[in-house]
Amino acid sequence: MKKAIFTLAIGDENPMYRAALLSFEQYAQKVGADLIVSKEFHYPITITDPQHTASPAWTEKLYIKEILKQYDRVLYVDADIIIQPDAENIFEVYDDLNTVYLFNEGEHLERQSVIDKITSIMGPVDNWPVVNNRPVYYNLGCMLISKQNRLFDIAKLDDLQQLCNHIKYYEQTYVNYLLHRDGLKHQNISPKFNRMDFMGPEHYRDASFIHYAGRGYSNSSLKREIRFVNDFCELFKGHIDDNTLDEIKQSGWDLFINKAQQRYKLPKPIINAIAKRFITI
Repeated sequence: MKKAIFTLAIGDENPMYRAALLSFEQYAQKVGADLIVSKEFHYPITITDPQHTASPAWTEKLYIKEILKQYDRVLYVDADIIIQPDAENIFEVYDDLNTVYLFNEGEHLERQSVIDKITSIMGPVDNWPVVNNRPVYYNLGCMLISKQNRLFDIAKLDDLQQLCNHIKYYEQTYVNYLLHRDGLKHQNISPKFNRMDFMGPEHYRDASFIHYAGRGYSNSSLKREIRFVNDFCELFKGHIDDNTLDEIKQSGWDLFINKAQQRYKLPKPIINAIAKRFITI
């Protein structure tokens, strides 16, 4: 069985992406999969005056359809995820080829408003499933799919173009809509395969897949990359050479200083000196 791990790394080089890809490379080798990284746009979309944060890169998940022409199973992971060196083999844990596997964040977070919005645009869905009195709404940061499932045969760029300026998390909400509208087989995965910071900081680094969406286990989105690269360097010490880890850690710090300088408009030496008093690297 041919397996692929797919991710997006579009835009400026980011030390967080470099670290994530190194973790994906090691995991791919461990589970016998090929790593495929999309670094360019295949599905152009026009985003003008969106009501919510929206990126044209999000449509690139449609490329999974092309990958499934050559591979039996595809694991999609966001590039703000670290896969632990000792992570379990998700391909073995979830082995039904007809099922799409994702993490149900809707069990924890309010997502009814985006569901109401998309159904008002694309039409109602009969019997949208509910868990613990909340509608099922999957996070798209980690998704395991096999060619037997029709999800990406159904998904259309034209639909995403219709939605992107109006719907929060437009491609994620669209995938949820298609799963439930068309009755595709889907299943919730353990949070250890998509551990997110809304679940709190306790023992988060014990998870197999650590997702740094939002603030990423820091008290400010400005510090997300710092937290990410620091965690990566600690988790992969002994698995990746020290020089590479030092480069990644320094690159994460430099990116943080550049972002802070843009926000606060102070000279970098001053920002650097202040930051080193309060942030450990």
